[in-house]
Amino acid sequence: MNKCLVIACCTILAALACRLPTTLSATPTETRFPLCTPPACAEDETYHCPGECPGGCGTVCATRTPTSQPDRWRPAAGITFHIQFEGQPDSDLPVDVYILDLFETSSSQIAVLHRQGKAVVCYFSAGSFEDWRPDVGLFPTETLGRPLEGWEGETWLDIRQIDQLAPVMLARLDLAAQKGCDGVDPDNLDAYANPSGFDLSYANQLAYNTWLAEKAHQRGLAIGLKNDLGQVADLVDLFDFSVNEECYTYKECGLLAPFIQQNKPVFGIEYDLMAGEFCPQANAAGFSFIRKNLALDADAVNCWEQ
Repeated sequence: MNKCLVIACCTILAALACRLPTTLSATPTETRFPLCTPPACAEDETYHCPGECPGGCGTVCATRTPTSQPDRWRPAAGITFHIQFEGQPDSDLPVDVYILDLFETSSSQIAVLHRQGKAVVCYFSAGSFEDWRPDVGLFPTETLGRPLEGWEGETWLDIRQIDQLAPVMLARLDLAAQKGCDGVDPDNLDAYANPSGFDLSYANQLAYNTWLAEKAHQRGLAIGLKNDLGQVADLVDLFDFSVNEECYTYKECGLLAPFIQQNKPVFGIEYDLMAGEFCPQANAAGFSFIRKNLALDADAVNCWEQ
């Protein structure tokens, strides 16, 4: 479990007499957490009251020292990509990145792409249950919500229940690392903004997405923020790139600018607009956009070629 070191704070009058261990003093490698009552550490954290403090354990102050992170792929804005979930992808396409299905893509296919100098991002859904996946038996029934409109066999997940979803999502991240994926594209990270069947808040979604990013980074994986435009400002520092669908259709692409400002790529897809209706704007913004059909097969019109 993560080591969340919890300091029992004293009452105001006794605080001056409280001696905290020197090992808890802030260092450049520590992250300060806000006051919380009761403690709200993640599923893999424990609590500890060090030393003795007049007044006993009261309001909680938490300090965590993060573990070192392995190196990971850090893509730059403007690189090109191909996304394909249907059919065998051509490994010789003149692009920098392939986004492929985690379960349908073998480690040998990824190795071939690596030999061609391509990076590989592996797709899975982190916010929905898909009834055709091989790990469907791992989802607790209490985490399943309403169906996703227009997507047969898919239902929203209760992302508040991180402890229940962790075995599935961590296994998927482990699989991505084992197969050699450079990064992951977790879909449906905006359940709070959809009719999920649960009373999900902005804070619930932020906590889940933050947790997912941290776990990906711990495995040496880059991670993309899929859609979830309403939380870009809060998550751009944690996520390594963006994957967006139809921001030009819905006239909301300006919300993706923080990724470009941090030299992180925005991989975008439009399904209904013709390339001439959005490619000039995408190219001018520094985005990497393509036109695809909903099947996400081999066909694509690349804006950078327009």
